[in-house]
Amino acid sequence: MSDLTVRALMARHPVSVKAGTELTEVVDLLLQHKYTGLPVINAEQKVIGFVSEQDCLRQLLVSSYHCEGALVVEEIMHDEPLTVKPDDSVVNVAEMMIKQKPKIYPVVDDRGTLVGLLTREQVMRALKDSRRGCD
Repeated sequence: MSDLTVRALMARHPVSVKAGTELTEVVDLLLQHKYTGLPVINAEQKVIGFVSEQDCLRQLLVSSYHCEGALVVEEIMHDEPLTVKPDDSVVNVAEMMIKQKPKIYPVVDDRGTLVGLLTREQVMRALKDSRRGCD
């Protein structure tokens, strides 16, 4: 199991949010793809942030109450997202997931370019399948 890498599990055509996207469009993407959060990328496909359902819900509540103008994703995203690399061990990522809050990790190459997404569900499935081999 320790030789299983992120590359083997990650979604290879990741959904992401482009910088400058309005809050309502971000929510549409989250709902449409059933993710709890998404990476935010710039024009060069580099990950510059991460936006979660919780971030959106907080801002929707405030902006709906006050009928404020349109917010863009940079105003609500976390600008220091936790990321993983394609060659990282799934076991190491699972340990990160236990200690950290994110349920989804953007997978980036050495230049910081988005190449995939790894979810907690994908990691749990891999660990469960590995566990079955113990019986």
